[in-house]
Amino acid sequence: MIDFVNIELKQHVGVTAKPIVAEGDYVQKGQLIAVCEGLGANIHASVYGVVAETGQDAVKIKMDAHQPDEFVKILGWGLAPAQSHLDMVKQAGIVGAGGAGFPAHIKFAADLAGGTFILNGAECEPILGHNIQVLAEQADLIVRGMKYTMEMVNANMGYIAIKPKHIRELTQLVKICKDEPHIEIKFLPDIYPVGDERVIVREILGITLQPGQLPLEVGAVVSNVETIKRVTEAIELGKPVITKDFTVAGRVNSSGSIYLDEPIGMPVKKYIDDCGGYLQPHGEILLGGPFTGKSGDEQSTITKTLGGIFVAMPFPNHAHKFGILACECGGDEQRLREIANGMGGEIVAAEMCKRMVEVNGRYRCDQPGNCPGQSEKILKLKSAGADAVLVGSCED
Repeated sequence: MIDFVNIELKQHVGVTAKPIVAEGDYVQKGQLIAVCEGLGANIHASVYGVVAETGQDAVKIKMDAHQPDEFVKILGWGLAPAQSHLDMVKQAGIVGAGGAGFPAHIKFAADLAGGTFILNGAECEPILGHNIQVLAEQADLIVRGMKYTMEMVNANMGYIAIKPKHIRELTQLVKICKDEPHIEIKFLPDIYPVGDERVIVREILGITLQPGQLPLEVGAVVSNVETIKRVTEAIELGKPVITKDFTVAGRVNSSGSIYLDEPIGMPVKKYIDDCGGYLQPHGEILLGGPFTGKSGDEQSTITKTLGGIFVAMPFPNHAHKFGILACECGGDEQRLREIANGMGGEIVAAEMCKRMVEVNGRYRCDQPGNCPGQSEKILKLKSAGADAVLVGSCED
């Protein structure tokens, strides 16, 4: 039985939120418990209970045994004017739910002057399936959310970007879009990392963004399916972001399980147990997906940006001298070092994929999804003493 939730105070791009509750306070589901002074997003209680601890990184709440479905609505719920919608998005603490965590009220404050809104339905990481399930089961809710968002950003046209392999699951969505003259379904190639917003703009609009260039610069805004689901909930129900959709997969007894609207702050182990526990042998727990997931543990918690809980195979024992070839789209250098250490190897050299360019102190791929040959980099690693190479690029 789960007695506590641990709600992180930084589930977004920007500064850590500051608690506005104290130990011993009773909180209700949906109650505002932390705010940001600067770039960030509001944090709300996901359960009814008593604040057990407030720290620099999280608020810990001891849950009541009984958890009613009712929640505290955000202020201003029920206001009809379109200009109130953006404020409701801000109050609700909506961020990019696909993993980026950028505050939605800042992104949706853009004026596209008749540009394009793109719904990212790519389900980019392998194995994940919760966004497609939401599109299939809650199509009308998502289309309504698109219309709210298009109004906020002043977009004339909206596109739903999905892979054609999912179209049979989305028959209701196809029917709805036939009656929406300003919303169309567009197909994406079934490649990784097609969920990257630069790849989506390239495939849907035929425009190639340069590294560091945002879709806004070409009159577009791209947003994830669940983010738009939360927009609809905030505007129509007054619901803050207190729940999350995600997929559990890998070395568990019920792999590929999809969870919708689970309370933020719950421990990861709860959902591994719900899936029947581990399949043996098993290795680390990845938070996210197989390509870009970060190593976690059983006490890691559900956050606004968590898309997957993936239990991996154990690392093989390979005491090689490793060279590392890091990438933006797949394994970065830190992740590849974790893998090499997990295999008991020694890292003797590291290189970046030849497509990587430095922009504002961060390395980015200049053509995501279009991987080059790496023979020159491999030879450099070999000359440095590597007898095996860990490659983080998104293709072979």
